[in-house]
Amino acid sequence: MTIDFYWRIGMGGDHATLRTPRRLNRGDWRGIHPGNLTPAIRAGERDSYSYIDHMAAVAKASESAGFVGGLLPSFPGTDDPWAAAAALARETSTYRFMVAFQPGFLHPLQAARMSASLQHATGGRLVYNIISGGGGPAQLWWGDKVAHDDRYRRTSEFLDVLKGVWGSAPFDYDGDFFSTEGAVLPPQLAETPFPEIYFSGSSGAAVNAAGTHADYYLSWLEPFADLRAKFDGVREHAARLGRRPRFAVRIDVLARHTAEAAWAEIAEGWQHVDRAAANRQAQGDSVGAGRIKGWVPENITDYTDLEVQPNVWCGFSLLRGGPAFGLVGSYEQVAERLDELIDLGVDAFILAGNPHLEEAYRVGEEVLPLLGRSRLGRAETTAGSVLGVA
Repeated sequence: MTIDFYWRIGMGGDHATLRTPRRLNRGDWRGIHPGNLTPAIRAGERDSYSYIDHMAAVAKASESAGFVGGLLPSFPGTDDPWAAAAALARETSTYRFMVAFQPGFLHPLQAARMSASLQHATGGRLVYNIISGGGGPAQLWWGDKVAHDDRYRRTSEFLDVLKGVWGSAPFDYDGDFFSTEGAVLPPQLAETPFPEIYFSGSSGAAVNAAGTHADYYLSWLEPFADLRAKFDGVREHAARLGRRPRFAVRIDVLARHTAEAAWAEIAEGWQHVDRAAANRQAQGDSVGAGRIKGWVPENITDYTDLEVQPNVWCGFSLLRGGPAFGLVGSYEQVAERLDELIDLGVDAFILAGNPHLEEAYRVGEEVLPLLGRSRLGRAETTAGSVLGVA
């Protein structure tokens, strides 16, 4: 059984360590100060080393550590993942670039041409991370006011068009959100492989769209029982469509030689956490609270309150932006939890750790070799496969 492991590449700077969560010193996203890296102030002047150079170092480090590729997230306050993928492709050999994007903000014909051009230039190393949900300020940043479920209908139309023009015959389409007449890619682009699709979303609308289009159903980490229930729902829906789903999970990892050393990192970072903000998150006053409020106590007094099951800690979002859940423990414990997730049905992982450069080496060298099954190589897929059609 072959499992794909991706690494995340920070698109808006990086923390020096979770022990000092407010110190975003990799990159110039919070200005350049003494102690900053990539770029830095040397002899009173800014050096010539840019943040894209640092991203390239992370990509090369994770490639050499055994990861098949890297996730390039997308937020209004970060670099653009499409541009970054094009820049980083020449820095790596076989590394795949999982570009996160929201289909509503890019016309499917332009997306098809961009994607096929990247496939043509890189030998087929582009992967999609399709995002449709969200809402809130990030959605309004784009001027987008389409309702939640309609965004998934829009995504389905987007992917219908994207796949339709990726062929040899002119493609016509007349939908609620997109239309085209006689559209087709140039032959040298249409012959490139269609990117694998990782599809995020937990709602019924998301599961329905994923069942039609996705190669991998992607979820953030949750308590394992809840994750199992979510996967079962996706399997049930996919079975009605005659398809067999593959699953992927996005996980932050803090692993050390001993469990005590790993939790000591959390304890030190916890000293910088706003306790009132932690309680507001637990009680549902933040955007992320909708997913986690049922899994944490109403009152958080210490970081240990957030360990919802062995080695599964839901306080990562209080130390850095992003998903709440991650794995904390010794190298052996983290590998055991990953093996349990594989037994639960996970076919691919997107792992991450702060700082991304050093932790890519650490996880690749110390954790992944402990897994009880092969992790190297590519899973067998065919262009245009849908949720791993049986």
